[in-house]
Amino acid sequence: MQWIIFMLLLFISSMEMLTQNRWKKQASAGLLENCTGCVLCSEDNGCITCHHRLFLLIWRDGIRQYGMCVHTCPPGYFGVRGLEVNRCTKCRSPSCESCFSRDFCMKCKDKFYLYKGQCFRQCPPGTATQPGTRECQETCEPGPWSEWSACTHESRTCGCKWGVETRVREVPEAAREEGTACPALLETRRCRMKKHCPGGEHVATGPG
Repeated sequence: MQWIIFMLLLFISSMEMLTQNRWKKQASAGLLENCTGCVLCSEDNGCITCHHRLFLLIWRDGIRQYGMCVHTCPPGYFGVRGLEVNRCTKCRSPSCESCFSRDFCMKCKDKFYLYKGQCFRQCPPGTATQPGTRECQETCEPGPWSEWSACTHESRTCGCKWGVETRVREVPEAAREEGTACPALLETRRCRMKKHCPGGEHVATGPG
């Protein structure tokens, strides 16, 4: 009976050792995989420091924190190079897919629109969505129309049956600098002239 108990205990001990060896091999393989590109690596937390060309990406799984060395930061992060370590820093806005800095977004996630580095559900007032993009552009609102110019034909104000008159409107300097697409800024229309010039021909002085 004692012999049977001894053999049973020996079998259980052998199985425990085998299980531990398998776990150690799996842990070593996982550690080697997670430590690619690392200079320092922890079995519990992954990469601690990376080679100088790589970025350290840190993410959380519950209460635990893991590090990984990557060539390019994933969506939602941007790379910051430092003297000691290069880090992937998370964009502040959860609706931002890629950012230039923590607070300046360059591309928004689906269902959001980009305007001046921020993501919006809808384009703000005074802006409109650019064709083919998810970016908002300021709309151009020109000033009022000027008065119609004198009716002229080849710079003359009389001596012909029909001529052309024009009017213009100005665009705010800010809209002009941003290259905003504006509506028509000049209009022309046909007008009737004095067929005969009393006292001779008169050259138009207004725009023509």
